[in-house]
Amino acid sequence: MSATRLLRGLRPPVRRLSSVQVFDRRLKAWQRDAAAAASDYDRYAYLRDEVANRLVERLDDIHESYSFAEVVDLGCGSGHVRRALGALGNDRGIRRLREIDCSARMLRRSADDAAGPSPPVHGAEGTPFEVEQACLDEEEVVLERESVDLVVCSMALHWINDLPGTLKMVRRALKPNGLFLCAFLGGETLAEMRSAFVLADLERRGGVSQHMSPLVSMADAGALLQASGLALPTVDTETIVIHYPDAWTLWHHLRSMAESAANLQRSAVGLDPLLAAASAYGEIYGDEEGNVPAAFQVVYLIGWAPHESQQRPLSRGSGQISLKELGLPADESGPLPLDEPPPLPLGKPGR
Repeated sequence: MSATRLLRGLRPPVRRLSSVQVFDRRLKAWQRDAAAAASDYDRYAYLRDEVANRLVERLDDIHESYSFAEVVDLGCGSGHVRRALGALGNDRGIRRLREIDCSARMLRRSADDAAGPSPPVHGAEGTPFEVEQACLDEEEVVLERESVDLVVCSMALHWINDLPGTLKMVRRALKPNGLFLCAFLGGETLAEMRSAFVLADLERRGGVSQHMSPLVSMADAGALLQASGLALPTVDTETIVIHYPDAWTLWHHLRSMAESAANLQRSAVGLDPLLAAASAYGEIYGDEEGNVPAAFQVVYLIGWAPHESQQRPLSRGSGQISLKELGLPADESGPLPLDEPPPLPLGKPGR
């Protein structure tokens, strides 16, 4: 595996300033570094692994004739997508995977994992394609135009400020008929926790504070995907529900998987609001054993770089089949004369 800075197919980083800056990207990089530095990080990577596996499984729905030699994993973490792609046995003709992440420690974890156990385990298979890495903020990545066959972004897009700019960059980077696969946490994620914080704030403060980061809704994601210029856009969603012993355990897991809030406008949360929120969480959503559910809404995006072989809607009025040929009743009465008003209904007017 090549762990050197990615030089081929990557232009100098450019900071794309969106009109609204919501997330502190430096804080998010620090959170990811801190999570990756923990010796037990793999214990908390279950959600990222599961989402990456489900995202890569969407390749099974694409005709086997499609191959993706050049692949970019945007926001790769510790190599969740790489492992999922490797499990396919490289049936898609992947030659090179370029992993990009804002956390150097996450990249180091991925590199160590791809290199395999040391000493090597008898019979262990390595990654079936070349892997290169670059430590860059996902918001500042600029890929060469039409240089990539497949861009995968798993569990990273919901922390990006400039979503339109990032999606348009992906569109430009894809070769004609190239594919974009994305999965991120949607706006209904952790709805139980949001409700618990609202109740706790109303009880203790008489008002509501923002304790959690805002997330993109499924409808907005679809609109952004279509506005990016990608063809044949597809958006779908599913909810993964995980049960925890209590709210404190959930918060610990979120911090350990680097999914804590990273708002630019933030304030420290005191112990009192946390105690109240944990109590409300358990009372409202806890089961008989005291466990609490946490719902993660995963939104999946699929889009293609335009290509002449793709299906396109026909122009209006170009249809060659009549309703009669389809066996549907046709209106044979014809249009009403323009100089005669339609007949009025008889009877008493209603009140």
